[in-house]
Amino acid sequence: MAEYKGVMIFGEAKEGKLASIATELLGGGRKLASDLGQELSAVLVGCGISSLAQEAIAFGADKVYVVDDPLLQDYQTDSYVSVMEKVAGQAMPQVILMGQTSTGRDLAPRLAFRLNTTASLGCLELAIDPQSKLLLQTKPVYGGNAQAVFVSESFPQIVTVRAKAMTPQEPDKSRKSEVIKIDAGLDPSAIRTKVVEKVTEKVEGIKLEDAEVVVSGGRGIGSAEGFEQLAELAKTLKGAVGATRPPCDNGWVPAGAQIGLTGKIVTPELYIAVALSGSSQHMSGCSGAKTIVTINKDPEANIFREARFGVVGDWKKVLPAFADKLKELLAK
Repeated sequence: MAEYKGVMIFGEAKEGKLASIATELLGGGRKLASDLGQELSAVLVGCGISSLAQEAIAFGADKVYVVDDPLLQDYQTDSYVSVMEKVAGQAMPQVILMGQTSTGRDLAPRLAFRLNTTASLGCLELAIDPQSKLLLQTKPVYGGNAQAVFVSESFPQIVTVRAKAMTPQEPDKSRKSEVIKIDAGLDPSAIRTKVVEKVTEKVEGIKLEDAEVVVSGGRGIGSAEGFEQLAELAKTLKGAVGATRPPCDNGWVPAGAQIGLTGKIVTPELYIAVALSGSSQHMSGCSGAKTIVTINKDPEANIFREARFGVVGDWKKVLPAFADKLKELLAK
């Protein structure tokens, strides 16, 4: 263990800047590194990403490894795994953090195999054990009905962390740290896939993950038309619309609106839950909300145990009255 030191985060980039998950990992990684009394480093992999090193430093990195190569323009498993294996072999970090994104879910287990170690995916909380100095990895189990703490005794300890599970630090642009450039050393013939086309999903309004107010509906909404009413309320509150899995499966709302164990994690100031039961799978995606308000006709629904305020009643009657009163108050 003595040869492995420090916490390293894999910094994903998006639209020319660090992705929000990267700044979150830097925030969480900073605390882990402090508890270990070791350095926090970041790895930036891609094409034209060298300029992001200072941003990573501002958000807490003590050292930044940059691998900038035209062959890394798009994420491809073969190239990124090879690069991360090379960086990890040089830096020898004790812990490697990645986001629970499409990239992280693909990259983490493959890198773990290359490094002959383990990977825990979808963690909600991380901490350092005071005695062993090993990483305590908390993640949902049994379909989200419970949480378990895992510990790996092999190094590096690789985990992916769900979005919003960690909080970024306030950036300090005056921070100075070391930037290390590493040659990718890639052989184009070893990359077995290529990106043929990219399709960008168009999202109108506020992104669900960034919304301060989320109005979410469940199976009880009953139709796409019902979700239009939720959308009107969300618009009034300058928020976004979310959903449980059944409405997404039924096509009432886009799949990207799903909140929960197999969907997105949101941490808004206000979460309005309409006609949803409050299953553990769904609550794992919104339990971090500051205030939960619910409308449900079943007084025994689990959501009432989670909500600060609740109304027992038919949402078709309650919601219009609530929306009208809200408009009246906002007009004053």
